[in-house]
Amino acid sequence: MATSELAELSTESRFPLPVSRFRHLRVALVHDWLVTLGGADRVLLALHHVFPQAPVFVGVHDLRGLPEAFRQLDVRATWLQQIPGAARRHRLLVPLMPLAFSRLVLRGYDVVISSSHACSHSVSTPGARHICYCHTPMRYAWDLRDEYLAALPGVTRPAARMMLAWLRRRDSAAAAHVDEFIANSHYVASRIRRHYGRESTVIYPPVDTDFFTPSESTQSTQPTQSDADESRERGDFYLVVSRLVPYKRVDVAVEAFNRLGRPLVIVGDGPERRRLQAVARPHIRFVGELTDLAVRRYYRRCRAVVFPGEEDFGLVPVEAQACGRPVIAYGRGGALESVVQGVTGMFIAAQTPDALSAGVQAAEAMTFDAAAIRRHAVQFSRQRFIGQIEEFVARAISP
Repeated sequence: MATSELAELSTESRFPLPVSRFRHLRVALVHDWLVTLGGADRVLLALHHVFPQAPVFVGVHDLRGLPEAFRQLDVRATWLQQIPGAARRHRLLVPLMPLAFSRLVLRGYDVVISSSHACSHSVSTPGARHICYCHTPMRYAWDLRDEYLAALPGVTRPAARMMLAWLRRRDSAAAAHVDEFIANSHYVASRIRRHYGRESTVIYPPVDTDFFTPSESTQSTQPTQSDADESRERGDFYLVVSRLVPYKRVDVAVEAFNRLGRPLVIVGDGPERRRLQAVARPHIRFVGELTDLAVRRYYRRCRAVVFPGEEDFGLVPVEAQACGRPVIAYGRGGALESVVQGVTGMFIAAQTPDALSAGVQAAEAMTFDAAAIRRHAVQFSRQRFIGQIEEFVARAISP
């Protein structure tokens, strides 16, 4: 995907920076890394929309493949950036990140907001109010440690187990120095309570519901020609939009649709792609990473979006619903907070091909109201997120 295309079509680039009510506040933003575009990175841009004066501190970065909006940020990396190939191998550097962030001493700020799914909340913030927007406590150190260990060669597991235990200790110690936590879902709030012994306020991540809309958009008095074309071309295919990594469980969707014989389009890329393509039958298409505009076309035209993973929140189900399309989701994690059973989609009880196959067949016997699905999704808008963040920070800094 060309960088220019990303810059043109990224949803975030359409929002002009406002005159912030916090423009006189000294704010720093901290983020784990900026390498590929994911949900956490979109949250970071929304936070920067509220605090346009804030520099962004990261473990490592490679902004070349990200939308233009990221290259307009004042991004400052830790010493890890000096390691050759650091951004390309950033996941291998996770054991060093608690040390790198803990040595990042952010003096002279009134508020530090860490956007963390790994180690960024480990920063030192003398004299500042430290607010952590927690996407999840570090998955590989806590909830998914057994899955990560199982994927390693047996000879490396004892050392990896010790390393993960060390990461958990460092993570708990860092969490103790955060003044206030924001969780991206009630599901994550329960994990913050379980792993860190801390309470948190839930503020759902932002979805650009002004961009992700049904084909017959209500945003203008006349539908555009592309809207009309997409409406006529609505297909009988199902859709997965996901990074192709093990915990997303795209393998469950591939096997289920192998059995069902229904067309499935898979948007996304990752280390699992080659393995999944090798077992997928011809009616399952892998289209790779796409621009937001291209993903929206698929959302609008699909029969339903399939979401087999257990996510902390998950932006994909909300984007699909904003386009008026139902979601067939695994009934655990953040999907329980964004999908309404029988109204905007349905849940499956297990992450198995049999359960998903049965869920698809059950959904085909149901009737979904696209307008009702869309109305539900609007409550997760970007405007709502910005307003709630502003209110939270205003309360946090009030005497």
